[in-house]
Amino acid sequence: MLFCEETLVDLLGLIGRRPGLPVVVCCSSRDELDAVCYGVSGLVFISSAAAHSDLSETDRAEVLRNFYGATLQWHQNIFTQAGDAEDEMGGAGKKSHMIIVTDACLPIFSSGEPQLSALVLINYELPAKKEIYTRRMATCLAPDGIVINMVVGGEVMSLRSLEESMNLVIAEMPINVTILIKQRKQNAKLGKAESKIAMIHWSI
Repeated sequence: MLFCEETLVDLLGLIGRRPGLPVVVCCSSRDELDAVCYGVSGLVFISSAAAHSDLSETDRAEVLRNFYGATLQWHQNIFTQAGDAEDEMGGAGKKSHMIIVTDACLPIFSSGEPQLSALVLINYELPAKKEIYTRRMATCLAPDGIVINMVVGGEVMSLRSLEESMNLVIAEMPINVTILIKQRKQNAKLGKAESKIAMIHWSI
């Protein structure tokens, strides 16, 4: 998974410099989560936290609550900032916010836990089942959010199967992914909630 770790760090280097940006990285296992945490530990422009099954319920709830507060602040700031003057890290000096979570620790609606409402959801690996893919989107993503799937060569068929079974169009991610972030911000200011899914296609 070393290639995926390096690629994730490069991706976060593009999107993570927008102050306050809420990002969720979903992992299937604790080992993947630990690898991601280690890989992003040196990114000074991102404030990150992890939610996994070894946390106590109190600690898990605090991690989710803190991230949810960060997403609320992001969406509120969209309507108070003028233009894109605050978009780049150098302009505001604020970190983006990221939570790294396993499927076992996603918010539980039946327990009254709110949707995380992140602008960006990164599937560190492609879910094997559409139910998991759907749950990640439902619990983590804002209505106008972006899903970025990290897909290795052997998962291409699984990706196409997800597209067909869920009636999705998953496009290849543009080279400059920051354009997607700006588009979502502009749409939000205009009151438009578009739900589009962008894909990043890795082949090893």
